[in-house]
Amino acid sequence: MENNQTEKTEPKKDETSWKESPFLIIKGFLMGSADIVPGVSGGTMALITGIYDRLIFAIQSADLQAAKSALTFQFKKLFEHFHWKFFLLLFTGIFSAVIFFTRIVPLQVYMFTHPEIVYGLFFGLIVGSIVLLMSEVEKTERTPVNFLYVLVGAFIGFWVVTLVPADTPESFGFVFLSGSIAICAMILPGISGSYLLLIFRKYDYILSLLGMIGTMDTVDAILNLIPFFLGALFGIILFSRILSWLLKNFHTATLMVLIGFLIGSLYVIWPYQQRTFEDHVRDREIVEMTDPIVEELQQRESIPPGPQYQRIGEIQNPDASFDRLKRVEIETVSRKLVSSQPFFPGINWPEQDQGINKIGGIAGMGIGLFLIIGIAWLRRKQ
Repeated sequence: MENNQTEKTEPKKDETSWKESPFLIIKGFLMGSADIVPGVSGGTMALITGIYDRLIFAIQSADLQAAKSALTFQFKKLFEHFHWKFFLLLFTGIFSAVIFFTRIVPLQVYMFTHPEIVYGLFFGLIVGSIVLLMSEVEKTERTPVNFLYVLVGAFIGFWVVTLVPADTPESFGFVFLSGSIAICAMILPGISGSYLLLIFRKYDYILSLLGMIGTMDTVDAILNLIPFFLGALFGIILFSRILSWLLKNFHTATLMVLIGFLIGSLYVIWPYQQRTFEDHVRDREIVEMTDPIVEELQQRESIPPGPQYQRIGEIQNPDASFDRLKRVEIETVSRKLVSSQPFFPGINWPEQDQGINKIGGIAGMGIGLFLIIGIAWLRRKQ
């Protein structure tokens, strides 16, 4: 049975047709939207929408043969071997989602202002997807042994998403390791690569280095990012081959473990959570005390909700005689999720119910479950 399924999942070449362009772009859009939400990965949406096998095999096509064809200008062989058409359509959707949900509909802001709705939507989507994926497993494959794989996957997924962030070094080796593991997580359903970077205490380190590109510290930033990108390249090349081998030889068992990952991830996606955030200063700017931004921040009554905000830092020359001579730091602070504790409204602690949008969470889960109807239709469009 495993070998029969293998023949269906192992494309000898890129079988993507331009006729499926709109469907692949939509699937890429769903992957991009998932990557924005902590605790949800693009791999989750790839599995849900039915392109997970194709994604792994496409990544595997970026191998030495493809590199050799590119370096020797044998572009015909390169395009025949490398799944460029699949990546082109998929990344068109991913980049469209990133732009849409950061510039037009700021999903990262809504995660702070309306977390119950946002997380409820993804919770309902994943619950419905688990049922959908299990229903597509042949009855003869629904054996106690295969369900044991589900339990193993759920345990691993739960263990990963409940890890506590720890202090870690910024050595070449550890940054390399962080890049390798994070990129692997990004293609695993239910496990967020950005969340693992947060656990390794490298999320803000990498973001700060990326933010330095284009400034006077560009060279230093690129040099410090080299081990991370080398690790990511090593990780995705190695891990995609391991996954493709598993999918070819143990398709059902691998699928069951991936479904288990989805089940384990539900712990951090449950819409009603006591979430703990840490503030990290991402940028500092020195301005005059009379600058309008200083007056605006002084008049602000509370910190605005959102993934980042600005605040007044230290006055650089407090002994100056006049305010117009004083210079002050304006800090840009980012909020990062470090832990979450799920609860049930009205059942756990009453004080946790304060400010909770109970109806929003239920509505979000309902919308997510309803979207599964569209997802089920979309899975057949490949």
